[in-house]
Amino acid sequence: MKHKSFWGLSTLYYIMIGVMVAQTVISAFFDVRIFVILLVFTLAVIGFAIYRLANMQRYMRNLLSGISSSLDSSGSEVLEGFSIPVIVAAENNEILWYNEAFRSILLDGEDIFGHDLSEIVGEEIWELLAGNKQTSVTYNGRIFSVYQSLSHISGVTQRVYYFVDETKLRRTAEEYALSRPAVALIAIDNLDEVAQGGRDSEKAAISSDVEIEIENWAAPTDGIVRKLTGERFMIILEERHLQSLMEQRFDILDRVRNMSLNSKKHATLSIGVGRGGASLRECEELASQALDMALGRGGDQAAVKDKNNDYQFFGGVSKAVEKRTRVRTRVVASALRELIEGSDNVVVMGHRFADLDCFGAAFAMWSAARSLGKEAVVVMDREQSMALTLLDRIEAAGITDCVCSGKDILPHIGRKTLLIVVDTHRAGFVDSPEVYKACKTVVVIDHHRKAVDFIDNAVVFYHETFASSACEMVSELLQYMNEKAVGRLEAEALLAGIMLDTRNYVLHTGVRTFEASAFLRNRGADPVEVKRLFAENMEVYQQKAAVVADVRVFEDCAVAVNRVEDGFTRIASAQAADELLNIEGVNGSFVLFRNKDEIDISARSLGLMNVQLIMERLGGGGHQTMSACQLKGVDFDGALEKLMEAINDYRMGEGRSPLPADKNMTVQP
Repeated sequence: MKHKSFWGLSTLYYIMIGVMVAQTVISAFFDVRIFVILLVFTLAVIGFAIYRLANMQRYMRNLLSGISSSLDSSGSEVLEGFSIPVIVAAENNEILWYNEAFRSILLDGEDIFGHDLSEIVGEEIWELLAGNKQTSVTYNGRIFSVYQSLSHISGVTQRVYYFVDETKLRRTAEEYALSRPAVALIAIDNLDEVAQGGRDSEKAAISSDVEIEIENWAAPTDGIVRKLTGERFMIILEERHLQSLMEQRFDILDRVRNMSLNSKKHATLSIGVGRGGASLRECEELASQALDMALGRGGDQAAVKDKNNDYQFFGGVSKAVEKRTRVRTRVVASALRELIEGSDNVVVMGHRFADLDCFGAAFAMWSAARSLGKEAVVVMDREQSMALTLLDRIEAAGITDCVCSGKDILPHIGRKTLLIVVDTHRAGFVDSPEVYKACKTVVVIDHHRKAVDFIDNAVVFYHETFASSACEMVSELLQYMNEKAVGRLEAEALLAGIMLDTRNYVLHTGVRTFEASAFLRNRGADPVEVKRLFAENMEVYQQKAAVVADVRVFEDCAVAVNRVEDGFTRIASAQAADELLNIEGVNGSFVLFRNKDEIDISARSLGLMNVQLIMERLGGGGHQTMSACQLKGVDFDGALEKLMEAINDYRMGEGRSPLPADKNMTVQP
């Protein structure tokens, strides 16, 4: 606290004068000469003090008059009677004056003249006030909006602060926000699969058990729980209780997954929550969209969507449930055939850095369009493609008009051009954004878990997260569209894509995966020839070995950096990420490599770790077992730091402790 330099000045003068008078009187008894000298000096000091105090009083009159004039524009009220708390401080923040309202409301009747204003408003207020001259402070449990104005009186700058009590208003606003309605829609993902082979009564019993668990979970929220159908429920609750459920990370997902049912299978839930809507209807619409997002990401998770279209995700640890029925496939195949037949030409496009799954699916759809008598082309950047072995095989077979760049096809895109996007559903990931924007009719075929920035203008959005690959989905579609369009070359291209994404039928395979493979084998696919497409040259093999040798293992995570920059970097990094999963105890692998001015990360897992959620935290995405991201404006060290933060956020979301730090986890330039 600073000393009371202004208001304590008169007291200091009185003390000094008193001491000097006493010394003068005492000196009269000892030495007359000293007495005379002290008397003259004392009188001089007294005269200076009177002059100084007179100037100070005149200064204060001018100051208060100026402040009163500035506050009371009508001139009918004086400063002391101003209804809101007002305080005046010097340029060094020393408190000079305050009115009675300030004294009674903020100080409980005490006085703090000469104190530093920061004791009341805090040190950070000066930076906040510098921008807009208004901010909020909390003092003695009350909330005030503080407004600042400057006064220049007698050549001295004074700061005037007005305190508007907004405690009741803020608390009312907070209560309003916490009492806003939210809607949660809950769907049982796999009731038919769990109760498969059982009687209707057993299916009803399972649904009833899940319903009881949902009601018990929702009971503390004082919300309304209603069963819409045998597999869907709705909860209407307040925002305050929704925040509590989000803090608990929707533990109903774990509770239902761990239930003991009359089956070896486990039931899972998908939850969509709409919040912040202007009405219950708007919240219900947001909840419906959020539920579609949760189901599109594989189920067993909760998606929360607000009025600003921002999503928050919880859960997502289970694999998508395979649907045995092909009814939807037949419907999509019929619609797709009609779209192709009604178009002037067809453009097929995948994601950037196309792999065998992407290009294999695109080539097969190109062949299907050509078989229906339509001009077609596959848009792919040859320089960035990772499927050149397949492209070489196709061109060696005499097909040289299959692939072109987005720049070359743009002049040929018309109003009735059909764009088929395969192996991605994100507009920002397609090979040529310009082609996507130019096409008015779009079809999406993808198996990756749904991302927030999905293509929302597709006339057909064929999205199956349980499918092993885009090639599996295209294989099924072609069986209903035009089976004869699948020759040996197309069959081998599709089989290569399936083998790539399943890692030779190890991961993410279902009954329909093998059925699709059997169909391709029947259409002439030779597994030996497909295996040749995966052959590695010596440069890739050596680069991959170097990356694996430089790995760091953090509990169940393996992290490595590929420092080589050449045409094989991306392929070697992806294969190294696959190879790292062979290390005992490793559930997730991450390989970083440089791509021009950005750092890319290839992430892989065996299913026990959802690398998609980790990559989404870094702006990427993909699948539960295979994902990636691109980081701009960082070097390797910065990318490693962001990656470790994302992994730790994911682990903490699962209730696990962060990874231990590794001082050696840096990359030398």
